Amino acid sequence: MTLLFAATTALCLLVLATIAVRTDSHSRTNDLDNAVSHRADGLARTLFYDAQGTLRLDSLPEDELARSAEMLAILQASPSSGPQIRSAYPSPAALPAQGALREIWQEVQHDQETVLVTTAAADGSEYRWAAAPVWDEDSIGATVLVGADPALSQAAHQRLIEWLALGCAALVLAAAAAGHLLSGRAMRPALQGLEQQEQFLAEAAHELRTPLATLRLVVEHGSGSPERAPAALDEALGLVDRLGRLVTGLLARARVEAGTQAAELTPLRLDQLVRQTIRELPDPAGVTVTSEPVIVDGDPELLAQAVRNLVENALRHGGGTAVDVTVTATGIEVSDHGPGVPPQDRVRIFERRVTGAASTGTGLAIVAWVAELHGGTARMSQAPGGGALAQLLLPARTSG
Repeated sequence: MTLLFAATTALCLLVLATIAVRTDSHSRTNDLDNAVSHRADGLARTLFYDAQGTLRLDSLPEDELARSAEMLAILQASPSSGPQIRSAYPSPAALPAQGALREIWQEVQHDQETVLVTTAAADGSEYRWAAAPVWDEDSIGATVLVGADPALSQAAHQRLIEWLALGCAALVLAAAAAGHLLSGRAMRPALQGLEQQEQFLAEAAHELRTPLATLRLVVEHGSGSPERAPAALDEALGLVDRLGRLVTGLLARARVEAGTQAAELTPLRLDQLVRQTIRELPDPAGVTVTSEPVIVDGDPELLAQAVRNLVENALRHGGGTAVDVTVTATGIEVSDHGPGVPPQDRVRIFERRVTGAASTGTGLAIVAWVAELHGGTARMSQAPGGGALAQLLLPARTSG
């Protein structure tokens, strides 16, 4: 998108610069032609033939048009040959060659008006010339030739091209930078949406992997023995119910994160929710729960996911030690007696996509998100006597 934005801007600037260059070139040519034509016409009107048929140039030295001319010559008809130079400024050597003068003379005789030509002077430099006729009764007896060097105008035109090139390059760079910023802002919501979808899929896989594996084991265990089939069926039904609650919680979390649904916080018994969640674990025997009646405002499905992730994380990384769960008025504490978590990893393990020795998948990231959604915090510290102590701290419930 940045390249497309810059390319489009460059194309538009190129078209505008081309138009500007051509317009400037045409304008400068017209200005130069108008200047030499005006000077040649003005001087031609000041010259005249007297009664004896002599071309009078008396007023020429005093004429401002003549004195300010860059190149000036008076050509007069000669009965025996081509046009003769009557006067030349700054010198005859600056005038075109004799052949070029003859062509200019013939063109004036043919058109019988001021003509414009570009030809080289004797020194090789190109000049723009205006030749205006001087009438001797009914015929053209002389021609006023005024020349100007277009080099100055061409140099100014070249400077304009250089400035336009630099300006266009700067504008293209500015447009590319602006396009990069705008495209980044435009793409950021889409990228965030894709990242949320990827994160949701990872969390869904994390949440569903354990109950699905347990369900498979239960079904295989029950199908291998008719005597165990009724118990396996009951256990499978319980796991299906648990999967249903997990899916409901996942969908609720996805809607909340996408902003399409607000979290519904309702009064609930936190101690009962924790005990029910632990009873649904595949192996709750190694978990000890100590609780007191606690009422909080929360989302039961999301809180259940957070509790489940805290306990499963302790069981997985506690080195096979017992896990203690404590429910108090300030929240939930889950501790084990394993190796614990290094101090440098106690904050980042709650971040999403954590990898390495302290990796816990997405489980603790979900805990941190649920805590934040409920106005609380998630912490990791060292348990008394060694091990890890994970806390889900919730704000006190407001009365009413």
